[in-house]
Amino acid sequence: MASDFWLVVGLGNPGKQYEGTRHNMGFMAADVLAERWSVNFSDHKGIAMLGKGVMNLQGKSIKFFLAKPLTYMNESGTAVASISSYYQIPPEHVVVIHDDMDLEFGRIKVKAGGSAGGHNGIKSIDRSLGTNAYARVRLGVGHARRGPNAHDNTVNWVLGGFGPDQRKQLPEFLADGADAAETIIFSGLSRAQEQFNGR
Repeated sequence: MASDFWLVVGLGNPGKQYEGTRHNMGFMAADVLAERWSVNFSDHKGIAMLGKGVMNLQGKSIKFFLAKPLTYMNESGTAVASISSYYQIPPEHVVVIHDDMDLEFGRIKVKAGGSAGGHNGIKSIDRSLGTNAYARVRLGVGHARRGPNAHDNTVNWVLGGFGPDQRKQLPEFLADGADAAETIIFSGLSRAQEQFNGR
């Protein structure tokens, strides 16, 4: 019997040195949801911080788990697969929030399926779940400089922090990301796409 819970996963890297970096946008959006719905995180098998809560919107109540994998980005799937199999949550009830370099800072794109777009966390989840049929909230962080050191530039970029202007906009951007996850859960993917993808 599949559970009626949803699982919202914010991707990031654990540890002080990664806090506030572009690659941790998913963690930050998960923290917004945790605060919004009074979710307390505790350790799940050493591979994720996991909390449980209830969202009340549009006259409906929906139970959900909120996860921040502790496996480092490239092994995110280990945590997602463990939680979803333990609680019997099907892929169509999974929403993953992550940073995306193909979108400008401040842009959000909601999708399900499709390619991982070079994102190692998403590749890992696709592998571990054996499907890409889960929803994704992609939070734009803009692109690193291309050129001779493109790979190093990319690594430094995603593990870098935000400039002063972006830091000012960040709280609202993260709140929008949290809204997008809620919209998928309450109104469905296509409604969320209408609402967020055109911005």
